Amino acid sequence: MDLVYHSTRDTSLRYSPSQAILSGIAPDGGLFVPSFMPVFPLPLAELTSLSYQDLAHVIFKEFLTDFTEQELRDCIRVYDDRFDTPVIAPVVTAGNVHYLELFHGPTIAFKDMALSILPKFMTVAAQKNKLENDIIILTATSGDTGKAALVGFADVPHTKIIVFYPKNGVSEIQERQMVTQKGNNVHVIAIEGNFDDAQTKVKELFADQELRQELAAHGLQFSSANSINIGRLLPQIVYYFYAYGQLVKDGKLQLGEPMNVTVPTGNFGNILAAYYAKEMGLPVGKLVVASNENNVLSDFFKTGTYNRNRDFLLTTSPSMDILVSSNLERLLYHLSGNRPEVVRSHMQSLSKEGMYEVAATMLEEAQTFHADFATEEEVAAQIRSVKEETGYVIDPHTAVAAVVADKYQQETRDQSEMVVVSTASPYKFPEAVVAAIDPTHTPESLLSSLHAVKKWSHIPFPPAIKEALDDPILHETVVPVAAMKQIVRQKLNIS
Repeated sequence: MDLVYHSTRDTSLRYSPSQAILSGIAPDGGLFVPSFMPVFPLPLAELTSLSYQDLAHVIFKEFLTDFTEQELRDCIRVYDDRFDTPVIAPVVTAGNVHYLELFHGPTIAFKDMALSILPKFMTVAAQKNKLENDIIILTATSGDTGKAALVGFADVPHTKIIVFYPKNGVSEIQERQMVTQKGNNVHVIAIEGNFDDAQTKVKELFADQELRQELAAHGLQFSSANSINIGRLLPQIVYYFYAYGQLVKDGKLQLGEPMNVTVPTGNFGNILAAYYAKEMGLPVGKLVVASNENNVLSDFFKTGTYNRNRDFLLTTSPSMDILVSSNLERLLYHLSGNRPEVVRSHMQSLSKEGMYEVAATMLEEAQTFHADFATEEEVAAQIRSVKEETGYVIDPHTAVAAVVADKYQQETRDQSEMVVVSTASPYKFPEAVVAAIDPTHTPESLLSSLHAVKKWSHIPFPPAIKEALDDPILHETVVPVAAMKQIVRQKLNIS
C-alpha cells in the first residue's frame, strides 16, 4: 500500500508526498498526515553505525514514497559543512543530563535541521509535478523559523519568501538575523502584534480563495515553511533516532532500553516528530512537553481543555511564546482514532470560542505525554546552576526543558535516561543568558553580552553572529495585522 497524505479535517483530500509538500496546508485548512505510520525498516542495532545522512535517507524513503533514490540522495547532501560538526546533531552529557544539540547549522537554531532541506524537497516536488507557478513561501515566525527559512530559500529559483514576525516579540539577535537577510526573493515584515496574531492571519491568507485566484492569475501559489508543512516535520524525526543510536554507542543506553525525551514546546512540531519516531518503533518512554509561562499546552495535557483565552506573555524564551500550537491538530487526529469530524469540531470551536475540550478517551490515549511548565525565575536559576555545576551554557528554551525534565524525574522517580532537546545556541539569547548567570552584571550593549557568553561557553562567535552584527539592515517594514494581506499583495506586485 502506497503512503499518501490527507487532511486532518477530511480524509478524502489525498495528496502524494510531493504534492503535500508543495501545498503546505490542505485546502480545507487542515494539516497533512500520513495515511499510515511506517515502521522503521532496519534493526535498531544499525543506528549505532549509520551516519546522519544515511539515517535520514532510511527515514525519508519511508515517508517520501514518490521521490526516487537519487532525488533523496541529492536532497540529503545539505547535511554538509554548512553545519559546524560532521556529527550534525551531537548528544552532549553535562551532569546527569543528555543534551541533544540541534543548533549547529547556519542560523544556530534547531530549525536548520529541517529548513536546510525543505527547499530541496520543494524543488524536486515542483519538477516532479511539472509545476509552472512560482512558489511563495508565506511564514509566520516566533523567532527562529524566519531566519532558517530565509537562509534556506534565499535566491532559490522560482520561489519568493515572505516572513512575518512580531515586533518586540523576538530577541535582538533573532531580529537582526532576519532584517539583515540578503536575497532578491526575500521579504521580512514586522507586525504590530504577537506571534499568534501573525500565525492566525497567515492561515487565513492560505484559505483566502480570492487571494489564491489572484496569485494563480500571476503564476504564483502559496506554500509554507512552518512546521504545518509536512516537509518541515519529517526531517525532525531523524534526530531522535540518531540521538538514540549515539546513546547506545556511548554505552549510556542498552539496545532496546527506552529513553525519555523533554522538548521545549511552542508550536508542537518538534515533540510531534518525537511522537512519530516512537510510533515508528523507536524505544521512547515518556514524551515530556515543556512550556514556558505561556502554559496552554501543559494545562491541556493535564485537563483535556485547550484554552487560548488568557494573557499572552513575553518571556526570555520567545520562540515558545505561543498560545495556538498548530501541530497539536495532528496529534488530535491520531488521538481521536483518525476521525476528521472530531478535529473539525475542535478547530471550529478554537476559532470561534478560543477553546475546546477533548473526550476523556482522547486524553487517555495521550498518556505517553507528560506536560509541565517553567517560570521565568526557574529558567534563570537553571541556566545559572547548569553553568556553575557543569560549566555548560544553555539558552533559555533549553533551560525550560531542563527545568521540566527535572520536575518530571522528581515527581515520578522515573530513572530512564533523559534527553533534553537543546534547540538554540546561547548566542541567540545573550542578554537573557548573561542576566541569569550573573544578575549583578549590567551589559553595556548587545556586543558586551555576546562577549560574556563567549567567555563562559569557550565557543567562538559563530558566523551567524558575525553576520547579524556586521551586515546592514535591509528590511524595515512594520505593519498592523490587518494590513498583512495588502502588504503580501504589494510585495508580490499583484496589488
